[in-house]
Amino acid sequence: MAQPTTRNLFEEDPIDTPADPQHAPLANRMRPRSLSEFVGQDHLVGEGRILRRLIEGGGTMPSLILWGAPGTGKTTLGRLLADKNGSRFVSLSAVFSGVKDLRTAISDAKQEARLGRRTILFIDEIHRFNKGQQDALLHAVEDGTVTLIGATTENPSFEVTGALLSRCRVLVLNPLNEDEVKTILQRAVADEERGLAQLEPEATDEVLARLAHSAGGDARVALAALEAAVESTKPDQAGVRCITNETVIEALGRARYAYDKGGEEHYNLASALIKSLRNSDVNAALYWLARLIEGGADPIFIARRLCILASEDIGLADPQAMVQAAAAAEITKLIGLPEALFPLSQATIYLARAPKSNTVKKAYGAAVADAMDTALEPVPLHLRNAPTPLMKRLGYGEGYRYVHSDPQAEAEMPCLPEALRGRVYYEADDQEIRRTNESSDK
Repeated sequence: MAQPTTRNLFEEDPIDTPADPQHAPLANRMRPRSLSEFVGQDHLVGEGRILRRLIEGGGTMPSLILWGAPGTGKTTLGRLLADKNGSRFVSLSAVFSGVKDLRTAISDAKQEARLGRRTILFIDEIHRFNKGQQDALLHAVEDGTVTLIGATTENPSFEVTGALLSRCRVLVLNPLNEDEVKTILQRAVADEERGLAQLEPEATDEVLARLAHSAGGDARVALAALEAAVESTKPDQAGVRCITNETVIEALGRARYAYDKGGEEHYNLASALIKSLRNSDVNAALYWLARLIEGGADPIFIARRLCILASEDIGLADPQAMVQAAAAAEITKLIGLPEALFPLSQATIYLARAPKSNTVKKAYGAAVADAMDTALEPVPLHLRNAPTPLMKRLGYGEGYRYVHSDPQAEAEMPCLPEALRGRVYYEADDQEIRRTNESSDK
């Protein structure tokens, strides 16, 4: 098992960094060394905000759970807090560490506490610790032997035990926006000490902006792609490495780079999926589904579109279509990607193969047109509720016939306003009639 390692802010992380800093990944080399270098998370490190106050030495340092997507600065903030707090910084990765490592770290922290030095215990991916491992932290966190900073990409409400969660303050880190990622990339291009400037890269604002857009708010992904693009580009006769869209596409991965989840291509792909489903083309629907998923589309967005199609384009021709789509949406919320690709694929296949009918859409469209034109038409008295004696005296509910005890009411009692009597909005089509007949035969 990995042994806990004590270091200060300027030492490299032994878990994910080579011994030689010059050969460390660009993302590690460019890790901010001070709050002035940190980019993003203004709601936490902005003027007067909680982490700025703690980093600048104001107030007692509480135990924290930093919850956010990869590449948003969780580890960096932990290091900055330890450095400014004057505490030892002990880092463990929940992937490689166990109870033995925790006990060793806590024992060392107790010895340091006798010398008057506090310990910050940083646990990366704390959600990977099981209940027993998390319970081993409780006493040391509660009595102040260590100040815990846990980093997680998963919802701590589900992944961190209630006992440990109650002893910590949860802070949410947002994905970096495109301008913030672009700023980080520009610094890496220009930095001669830790960045890429010695390789003489040349990248236009357009290339960096597109890379920032495609990184999905993850600075580590953006920096790794930039480094790969620069190193794979041959210098010209002047020694300059001209970074193009094509080299960045190859470095980042063509599918991820080409997909624009906020732009036109996002809606083009979604449209292609829905129209393939409507046309009952199973293979095309699966292809466009894969393009969306592998390109980085939000799986909940996909699930919503499937739910809409299940009613709009299938409806009563196969009521189970909505059940399939709704189940896929709920499972997607529960498990997330990559596993959610299976229920999404199952629902896609079912919807593509299901008989199609748009009578629900047409029926509502016809009804809403009349509803808008007759918005002031009163509700017929016999359909109104009469919860008070006054309302009964005014005739509310008078003449209403209860269909369960008066079967003729269905044919004889009108339910539309006087001006709309006889209107027909819904008419079953052949698919729905066939489905009804099949159900009756069973």
